[in-house]
Amino acid sequence: MIVVMEPATTVRFATTARALAQAARARGLIVPGFRSPPRVNGADRTLRRRGAGASVAVRVRGRPWADVLTDMIEGVVVANGLTGQDADAARVALSGAAGDELAARRAPPSSRVA
Repeated sequence: MIVVMEPATTVRFATTARALAQAARARGLIVPGFRSPPRVNGADRTLRRRGAGASVAVRVRGRPWADVLTDMIEGVVVANGLTGQDADAARVALSGAAGDELAARRAPPSSRVA
């Protein structure tokens, strides 16, 4: 089987950021701001807390879309301090809202929903 890794684009990043924000609000979560690229050289994702909010920066250029989406979703989870079942449920809901179930399947084994 051949797996094609779809490249990330900034347009898709922006569209997905809006979809994730809407889904996060619907779940009563804090909606972080999204930006690209991170200010830290070599980082794929960073999170910066500001008062009650947060900003998630994700490197888009030169990365497969699945990795970028996973980092965006994890940014929302971390910004909200979610753990365990709450984090798992948020990952599944946010992945579905992004129209891409790939991020949920790529989650670490300890965070997968059975």
